Amino acid sequence: MQNGIRVVVVDGNTTFVRVLEALIPEISGGRATVVATTGEAGKVASVMRAAVPDLVLVDPGLPQPAGRNPVAMVHESAPQARIVAVADDTDLSVAVEALHAGAAGLLRRTADAADLRQPLVAALEGWSVVPPGLLAALVEQARPRPPHPAVTQLDTDDRRLLRLIAGGSSTSEIAGLLHVSERTVKRLTASLLRKLKVASRTEAAALAGSAGLL
Repeated sequence: MQNGIRVVVVDGNTTFVRVLEALIPEISGGRATVVATTGEAGKVASVMRAAVPDLVLVDPGLPQPAGRNPVAMVHESAPQARIVAVADDTDLSVAVEALHAGAAGLLRRTADAADLRQPLVAALEGWSVVPPGLLAALVEQARPRPPHPAVTQLDTDDRRLLRLIAGGSSTSEIAGLLHVSERTVKRLTASLLRKLKVASRTEAAALAGSAGLL
C-alpha cells in the first residue's frame, strides 16, 4: 500500500462516515486518511477539486441532481481516483449501474468495523472489491447464452431482415435497402415474426439482441 492515500467519502449516512474516518487510518497504518466527506451529490465537483482524492467511496443512491448518477459525477470530477460504490442493497441492478458509471467495485454499507476491514484494505491496495454473492451474479449475467433456437434456424435473408428490424429501420428504409416494395417487406416481416413465434417487431429485436445479431 502506498503512503499518503487520500480518501473522500460521499455518503449521507453520518454514522457510517464516522466509522470510515476512524477505521481507514487504523487498517492502513496511517498511510490512508479520509481528507473530506460530503452527503450531498451537488457538492461532489467542488469537494473533488479541493481534496484531489486517490480513492472515493460513494453512495450511488444519493439524491441525484438533474438525474445524474453520483458515481458518474465523481468519475468526471476526479478521473484520477479509484471509485468504490457503497450501498445498503448490493443487488445486481445497483452494481451494474455503478460499474457502468465508473466504479471499480462495490462495498456493502455496514457499521460493523470487522466486516469492513478486509474489503477496505483490498480497496486501499488497489483491488476491485465486490461482495461474493454479487460477484457470482455478475459472472452469471456475463456468461454467454445460446441464441434462441428459432433464430439459429433462420436463413441468410431472414437474418438480414431481422438485423434491419432490430436496428430500427422502417418499412420504407428496409424496402430501399432490399430493393423491394414496402408491401413485400410487410409480407416478409410477417413471415419472420411467425418463424420466431413473436407478435411484434420489438420482440423480434429482443431476440436478435440475445442472439448477438446486433
